[in-house]
Order: sequence, then structure tokens, then C-alpha cells
Amino acid sequence: MTKTDGGAMAARAMELKKELWRLVKEIVDEDDYMVETADQAITTLCSLKYMKQSNNTLSFKLDDHAFTVPQEFRCPISKELMKDPVVLATGQTYDRAFIQRWFNEGNRTCPQTQQVLSHLDLTPNQLVKEMISQWCKEHGVELPKPVDNIDEAVTAAERVYLQPGYINSLLEKLSQSLSDQKEAAKELRKLTKKMPSFRALFGEHPDAIPQLLNPLSSGSADTHPDLQEDLITTVLNLSIYDNNKRLVAEDPVAIPLLIESLKSGTIQTRSNAAAALFTLSALDPNKLIIGKSGALKPLIDLLDEGHPLAMKDAATAIFNICFAHENKGRAVNEGAVNVILKKITDHVLVDELLAILAMLSSHQNAVDEMGELGAVSCLLNVIRESTCEHNKENCVAILFTICMNDRTKWKEIRQEENANGTLSRLAQSGTLRAKRKASGILERLNKAASLTHTA
Repeated sequence: MTKTDGGAMAARAMELKKELWRLVKEIVDEDDYMVETADQAITTLCSLKYMKQSNNTLSFKLDDHAFTVPQEFRCPISKELMKDPVVLATGQTYDRAFIQRWFNEGNRTCPQTQQVLSHLDLTPNQLVKEMISQWCKEHGVELPKPVDNIDEAVTAAERVYLQPGYINSLLEKLSQSLSDQKEAAKELRKLTKKMPSFRALFGEHPDAIPQLLNPLSSGSADTHPDLQEDLITTVLNLSIYDNNKRLVAEDPVAIPLLIESLKSGTIQTRSNAAAALFTLSALDPNKLIIGKSGALKPLIDLLDEGHPLAMKDAATAIFNICFAHENKGRAVNEGAVNVILKKITDHVLVDELLAILAMLSSHQNAVDEMGELGAVSCLLNVIRESTCEHNKENCVAILFTICMNDRTKWKEIRQEENANGTLSRLAQSGTLRAKRKASGILERLNKAASLTHTA
């Protein structure tokens, strides 16, 4: 390490030590010190520990010589030597993995200038890349390899949170006082949202999921709504990471607690519980676990309640879970067809709910119930009024199935056709599948009319 670099590191270490001394003194001197002060002390201490232990500094050592990485070769986000430099619309250069992660978190600005970007295209900065390559050759430093997985992009500051002791301390807090539980839950919610690499740590701790859910396992999940919301949201964040989906779903407490949280708690909690079930159901075995656990009834109830924040999460969860055929029967038995038809009639979430109805139409009980609940009229109205070709396609596909199963509905469809020519137009101008289904229905109606006329 050069004198300049070493001096900067020493200065930073001194700043951290002074801050730690101030915080510890406040804790020792004051009986009513704030819990946040203790947390700041822990974080400061972890930072000092990281600086002491870390081998991944901004300088490289070769024999008895040290080389400081030029500022223009460092990513403004990670503060480290860039592996795959790219240019934003603003002209600023970043390491691809870190700026892509910035975008994936929902940001649409340049981190340095805070300017809103006209587009998110990333252009390779070949000049800087060649300069970095040349610098590495001149100093005998191995050229860093680009990060293939954006989830592995971690800044030096974030590595503090990836120390094994940090996650353990948070999980241990969840079995302590209520205030400790709430603080740990908020921190876990924040870290699992911002750091994909932190989500991965849960797979390395066999008891992490039971420890996480321990405060909610007493049968009174909604006693402290803020704590419940933070923990359920943490489960949602964890379930986004593919390797955690099986880990969470196979925990005997996790799915039942998510189902309980669909019924009670803040609307954000209920919505996030539905979203968690949706992400977990990406794995086929999980679809069966979730269906057998009784999740469909509270999901359908949540959809029926009609809260804007929760309806879409409930609908997408129902859709995904019902890819498993046996769950289609469960959804029908729990009243899904009735609720969906009511919402479509009220022009609510029409796209999503027609997709669910089309999926359920492969189950005989669903088709029978659609016929009993007036689905034909509802579907014909959508075809007649909608401008969405995909919705028309789903509607006519469901109508085709109803026609093949229930001759009593032919009269209603024929009357609509005679009055408005709805299916004839669709057979001429719809999607390929819509044309095929509409033509199939018309064929069936014409054949029936011909037989009646002949008789």
C-alpha cells in the first residue's frame, strides 16, 4: 500500500475509532441511551473489523511495491477497479454489474449526477477497458474478470453485512425483547430487499427460516402489525432468490404463516403474503404444497374484497398455483369462478382474471359452474366491447369449451350472433387461435341449425 493510500485508510480508521468511542461513551454514561445508538456502535465496530480483515482494498501489492488504482478506473458505486466499464446516457462510466443492479432496484437516474436518464442502454467503454488492461499489465496485476451474476455484485461497504456474525446477531435478536425483534425485522427487511447476496446467506444457515418466523409462531401473528409486516415482507424478499424457494416452502411454519397473513394484518402485509406465495409457486412441487395447505380460499377472499393494492397480487398467485391441475378443483370449490365473473363484469383486472378463467376451463366443474353463473353473456360482452385481442382470444376459447360441454348455451350464443355477428367478426379478424375457436363454435351452431331445419 502506498503512503497516500495508507494515509487515507489510516484516516478513515481513525474516524471510525472516534465515532465508536463517542457511541460507546454515550452507552456507558447514559442509562436511557437509545437502541439506535447501540446499533450504530455495532455497525461501526463491524466496519473497523472489515477494514482490518479485508484483503480486497483499492491497492494491489506485488513483492515490496504497492500500486494504487487510479480514480478513473474505479466504479463510482463499488469504489473498486472496474471489470466491465460501460457508459450511461449521461456520459458517466460505471462497472456494468453495479449499474445494472442500480437499475434493477428501480432507479432511473445517474447515481453521480442524479440526472433522469433518457434511456437505460449501456454502451461498453472500450477505451477505459483497454486502459485498465494496460495498467494491469504494466503493474503485473491480473485483469479482473467481469461479474456474470448481477446478484454477486457487492460493494466494499456492503461486505460488512455479509460477515457471518452479522446475520447471526440479527436472527438472535428475533428471540429477544419485542423492541429487539422489531429492530432486527426492519433491518432484515431492508437488507433482503437491497442485497441479493444477503438473501443467499439464508441458505447457509439451516435454522434461519425458523428463527426468522419465530416471533410470529405463537399463533398471534397480527398482534404487532408492524413486526408482522416486516417479517412477511422479508419472506417475500427471500423467496425472490431461486435457491430459497424450496427452503421456505418446505419449512413447516412458513406457508401456514403466509396463509394466516393473507387474512389479517396491514393491507401491505396481506398483499406481500400473496406476492410471496406467487414467487414460491414458481416451483412445481411448491404449487402442490401451497394448494394442499389451504391457500386458495384466503387468496380468493382477498381478491373478492377488492383492495387495489392486494387484488393483483392475489390474482397472480391464484393463476400460478392453478397451473397444478388438482389446484384447479380446489379453486372452483372455494368459489373462484363466481368471484372472477363478478370482477370481470365490473371491469376489474379483466386481463388477469380472464387468464385464470381460461385456465380453469380445463376443469369440468369449472365449466359447469360457468354455465350456471351466466358466463356466456359476460364473455360475449367482453368480446364485443374489448380492444384487447388476447382477452378476446381467452373469451372465445372459454366459450368453445362451454359449447362443447353444454348444448343449452347454443341458443344464447346464436342470438348474439344473429344480433351482432360477434363471433363472425372474430373469425375474420382475431388472433389465429381466436379465429380457430370462433370458427369451431360457428360450425357447431350451423350444423345444429341445419339438422333442425332438415328434421
